[in-house]
Amino acid sequence: MRRKEKQITDQDQVEGIIKQAKVCRLGLSDNGQPYVVPLHFGYAPPFLYFHGADKGRKLDILAANARVCFEFDRLEKINKHASACNWGACYTSIIGEGTARILVDQEEKINGLNCIMAQYSSRTFEFGAEDLAETAVIEVRILRMTAKRSG
Repeated sequence: MRRKEKQITDQDQVEGIIKQAKVCRLGLSDNGQPYVVPLHFGYAPPFLYFHGADKGRKLDILAANARVCFEFDRLEKINKHASACNWGACYTSIIGEGTARILVDQEEKINGLNCIMAQYSSRTFEFGAEDLAETAVIEVRILRMTAKRSG
């Protein structure tokens, strides 16, 4: 990170940013072409979990290249100024890298889905066999991430 004074190193603060996030952007490489998709997610260190259809571009890319990046952000305020070049923002962000795998084991899928649902609800859920069969669950092992606060 170029601006070390903006870096957040306290792990509790980093995890607080993730717990407050509503969307995670997952970045993939499709034969050298970038592909970014916003997703609902779950976080259970050192893993992120995502879900989606059991077929599609995202899964095709991951089958060929398991390396991913991810990003969370929270915009808190826009700082306006008379000069356009002096506008700014107060925000927090996290950028990281990891390796993904598509979960096949039913218990692992249920664990991942429960983790995702815990990000958005305090309820517990049941997952039927048909839903599990039609749902892909992706687990990303976080290899590294950095957090930043600006403003």
